[in-house]
Amino acid sequence: MRSLPLAALTAAFVMTISGCAAADKAQTCVEAPKVLSDTISKIGAVADDPEAMRKEISDGAARLDDLAAKAGDTTLKEALDGMANTLKNLNVDDANAAVDAAQKVATDGANYVKDVAQACL
Repeated sequence: MRSLPLAALTAAFVMTISGCAAADKAQTCVEAPKVLSDTISKIGAVADDPEAMRKEISDGAARLDDLAAKAGDTTLKEALDGMANTLKNLNVDDANAAVDAAQKVATDGANYVKDVAQACL
């Protein structure tokens, strides 16, 4: 007789976890486009200042990493991790590199916005 209550508790726990994952995905789907857009915009705004760009790249990558960690969906997590990794791999040593990085962020960012939108359907 004890196995029935344990089974009921296990089922309730699984349903709760599933509900949390769906809620995490939904919340991430609301936040992700804002974070992506904000990151792309901030990086583009400092294309003439490599030092400021490095800070925006670092901040943006950290925000995307945080979102990816709570995504609740593998495809969504991969899209957010992908953009975060793109940012982390940018080399902004001088003004020319900063301009190139801003262009790469704009192009890749647009692709990741599409990936996030697709994952959130």
